[in-house]
This record gives sequence, C-alpha cells and structure tokens, in this order.
Amino acid sequence: MTAPTLALGEVTDQPLDLAAHEAAVADPRAGAVVSFQGVVRDHDHGRTVTSLEYEGHPSAERILREVAAEVAADPEVYSVAVSHRVGPLAIGDVALVAAVSTAHRAAAFAACARLVDEVKARLPIWKRQVFADGTEEWVNCP
Repeated sequence: MTAPTLALGEVTDQPLDLAAHEAAVADPRAGAVVSFQGVVRDHDHGRTVTSLEYEGHPSAERILREVAAEVAADPEVYSVAVSHRVGPLAIGDVALVAAVSTAHRAAAFAACARLVDEVKARLPIWKRQVFADGTEEWVNCP
C-alpha cells in the first residue's frame, strides 16, 4: 500500500524556505526531489529593476492549491509543495518556491516544470516593477 500523495500550496508575505519545501516532499519511495526558486533579478528586458511588489487576488492561495493538487494527481508524483510570496521584495529575494518528489529524475524534472509553468500561467498574482529611472510597470495584470 502506498502513502497518499501530498500537495501543499501557500501564498504568504513571509520569506520562503527552499529546504522546508524539499523536506515537505520527502518520501522514502522517492529517488528524486526536484526544486525551483524564482528569485527577484535586477533587470527585465534590458532595464534595471530596483525593487518589486507582488499583489495577489484573494483567490490566489485556493488556485495555487488547485494547481498543486493537479500536479500531485499524476501517478508518478509522490508529493508537491509550492509557495508564492506577496508584498514588497528586494533584489535577490525568493518569490516562488516549488518542490516535487517522484521515483525517478525525469518525472521529477517534468512535474516541477509543469508545476512552475501552471503557477505562472494561472495564479492571480501581479508584479509591480520599479526601475532605476523611477518608472514602474505592472506585469501579468489584467
């Protein structure tokens, strides 16, 4: 009998911890744990970014958990943990963390990539970037 698949998802204004996400997906059956960190970079499309802020819709955590559950429903996936940060972030801060465990590396890489891609496509969280020249823009805002 196999353990049930675990799917965790959280939207928070607190710093994200990659090691905690990897620990959350630990499973004795797993031969692979693949993780991802989305880090705030200092540039976007050739412009210098000085800071950014993420703002989320009230449904964001529910949708994040739905995405996590969909990826966790894959029979090759043992566990999924994913979190997205909101609020003001500085260059180098972690905005998104994802971790997936499976029996083999190819499935883990594929599942983690699918998880990150679906979060980026579906999560109602918008990014306000502030540039070195004082201008700003909203990204992924409807």
